[in-house]
Amino acid sequence: MQPGARLKAAEEILDEIVNRHRPAALALADWGKSHRFAGSGDRNAIGGLVYDALRRRSSIGWAFQSDSPRAMSLGAASAALGLTLEAIAAACDGSQHALAPLSDAETAGLTRPLDDAPDHVRADVPEWLWPSFVASFGSRAVAEGQKLASRAPTDLRVNTLKATQEKVLKALAEFKVEPTAHSPIGVRVPAPIGTARTPNLQAEAAFQAGWFEVQDEGSQLVSLLAGGDARLQVLDLCAGAGGKTLALAAHMQNTGQIYAYDEDRQRLKPIFERLKRAGARNVQILKGGDHVALTALGPRFDLVLVDAPCTGTGVWRRRPEAKWKLKPQSLEQRQTEQLAVLMTARHMVKPGGRIVYVTCSLLAEENSGRVAAFLAAAPEFRFEPFADVWRARLPTSEPPLSADGRDDGLLLTPLSNGTDGFYIATLKHRG
Repeated sequence: MQPGARLKAAEEILDEIVNRHRPAALALADWGKSHRFAGSGDRNAIGGLVYDALRRRSSIGWAFQSDSPRAMSLGAASAALGLTLEAIAAACDGSQHALAPLSDAETAGLTRPLDDAPDHVRADVPEWLWPSFVASFGSRAVAEGQKLASRAPTDLRVNTLKATQEKVLKALAEFKVEPTAHSPIGVRVPAPIGTARTPNLQAEAAFQAGWFEVQDEGSQLVSLLAGGDARLQVLDLCAGAGGKTLALAAHMQNTGQIYAYDEDRQRLKPIFERLKRAGARNVQILKGGDHVALTALGPRFDLVLVDAPCTGTGVWRRRPEAKWKLKPQSLEQRQTEQLAVLMTARHMVKPGGRIVYVTCSLLAEENSGRVAAFLAAAPEFRFEPFADVWRARLPTSEPPLSADGRDDGLLLTPLSNGTDGFYIATLKHRG
């Protein structure tokens, strides 16, 4: 497909997403099914263009003075397709499979600097959320937002039940993989540039053999810092598809016992096949939503991992459409859910045990704010400073600074740490 056809395709898909409120992945998949002539390279390039446009929807809209699907497609074309201004203008020739010629306003929009744009626009963060970003990051808020509007790498967690980091690096060498900066069991595939393709790593023999799982380095650090040591009794209270459950099973080398639970039994469905492929044998899956079975276990756990439901602001690089759908009432609802799940965890931990509270959010309302509310209601728990936990669990490296400047919980961000956004707090029972 010519560049003009790719631009027009992206406009059509963005119209489905923006104006008809269809999920991006579904809109892209349906477009591919109805345009069988498009090769894999074209579909990949169009997908990259669509997601880049969604990541930078606010700043593109300001530059073009329009947030139409056409403006979004044009505004993302330079980086996503590697096109110069002249090439974009030439591609918009008005032919059957291309966009109409550029207007003077669109030509200006392609080169308009963002120097005079409001900070939330330059950061590509919803305006209503901007005070929360400033509260978390201060003078770095714009830079943090801009990094969240960039493409993300693909990180892999080596399954130490079956492989080593060295073996996985060697098996995937053709993809220019490299060790992750902080996780000693991580492997990184760099983010694609322009129309470059992200490899289908799940088709690799090493994946089928259970050597690795796709998992961001920040999520790997969560499991490493949680410290699922050998022979412990562990509860993964919001297990979902089981990514952190698998990581804990590997850390524990199939000793002890892990119980995996989630409110939504549908979210647990993938965990069964993943456990089999990984060779994890110390995991018991509880029936999703069965509170009676959960509470019957009682306060027996050395560790309760609470990967709490949240707004997902820390993973906007991977789910850019989500940031424009987020509403204030959703944030309020998540805060209620977070405190509720922490209170459930409170009654599952034995004296001297730990709760590790985790979100993929960058907002203090969901992170330090929720922990403060919990500690006020549960004085039998206290913070373990993250630096102390890091030195105990990852002694070969110095702990990073928390992106929010605090020393109790650890906030990881793409800008500060090269990971997705994660918050990690370790809460120790005083008993």
